[in-house]
Amino acid sequence: MNAVLHALKITGSMTWEITWALILGFALSAVVQAVVRKATVVGLLGDARPRTLAVAAGLGAASSSCSYAAVALARSLFRRGADFTAAMAFEIASTNLVVELGVILALLMGWQFTAAEFVGGPVMIVLLAVLFRLFLRDALLREARAQADEGRAGSMEGHAAMDMSVRTEGSFARRLLSGEGWTATSHVFVMEWAAILRDLVLGLLIAGAVAAWVPDTFWQTFFFEGHPLAAKIWGPLIGPLVAIASFVCSIGNVPLAVVLWKGGISFGGVVAFIFADLLILPILNIYRKYYGARTTLFLLGTFYASMVVAGYVVELLFGGLGLIPDPADATIPMEGVSWNYTTYLNIVFLLLAAALVVRFFRTGGRGMLRMMGGSPDTGGGEGHRHAQAEQG
Repeated sequence: MNAVLHALKITGSMTWEITWALILGFALSAVVQAVVRKATVVGLLGDARPRTLAVAAGLGAASSSCSYAAVALARSLFRRGADFTAAMAFEIASTNLVVELGVILALLMGWQFTAAEFVGGPVMIVLLAVLFRLFLRDALLREARAQADEGRAGSMEGHAAMDMSVRTEGSFARRLLSGEGWTATSHVFVMEWAAILRDLVLGLLIAGAVAAWVPDTFWQTFFFEGHPLAAKIWGPLIGPLVAIASFVCSIGNVPLAVVLWKGGISFGGVVAFIFADLLILPILNIYRKYYGARTTLFLLGTFYASMVVAGYVVELLFGGLGLIPDPADATIPMEGVSWNYTTYLNIVFLLLAAALVVRFFRTGGRGMLRMMGGSPDTGGGEGHRHAQAEQG
């Protein structure tokens, strides 16, 4: 019983430490998504030129999503005419180049990991684009498109189909500050939380259990901590495999990354681990439904290779600049609630979240929640139009 309580205490402390950052990140993402229509996104992703991939990465970072919703949205963009490479770049950015991930990494692990995220993410996208250019054959792409056009359900289909942006015209500020803008922001905010909550809770529980029950000596042996060169080579190779086996995606894998870093995984290994949220087993199964078995194997191989190389690039770059922090300085939050800046920030942002949740339920939000896992073609869009009709 004491072991369980110890694990839950660590989970609770981690949760309290990152609450305000999560709310801030999702609120900023909601503001952007409230004024940018998804139909606009499709028109900008028609090819795989470097400029298009940069736009895809920027739009993905602005439309922060849980991994399941990001994968569903990428398939939706591909079906509507977006280039496959651009859709994958959008998918990667929408889970790995987002504000909330960067803030939480800085809080729990240090600003160096936030910088590594925003350096490694573009590196991974460039590597993936090169691998697609070299190895993605037209026959496989046609097979993937035919499978995608069947519209088979994966996860979070209704959520990915929803366009919750403001319908009225005007400047960014005018649309955002209107009543419809406030409503759209609340809709995006709550739906993003609903999409990620399961994985976030699971990730925190797993991290708490691993931190409490698995001795550091196990990880130190597993990650070759006493052999610096071997550890640097091994870390990016094994990091994604640990992520695949953990079943935890998106923001939920950051608490476990803290435990692994404290346990001895290399700096590049942490980066590769965090990027591998798009390769966990449930998502690989969704790829199989969306694009077919052969394309799934292709995505597994190319994503894994790009994550590993991105991990090595970050390791070499940050190591050369002397920016890799000392793992001995890593700490797992265990102090719980106390009157410090974290508590004050949590109070402020929890009040903001409460206001957005109230607005959400007063403007048809309950029906949208019921349609989160609905049809990839009509469920989400119909649900949001119905909600907007109720608010009007």
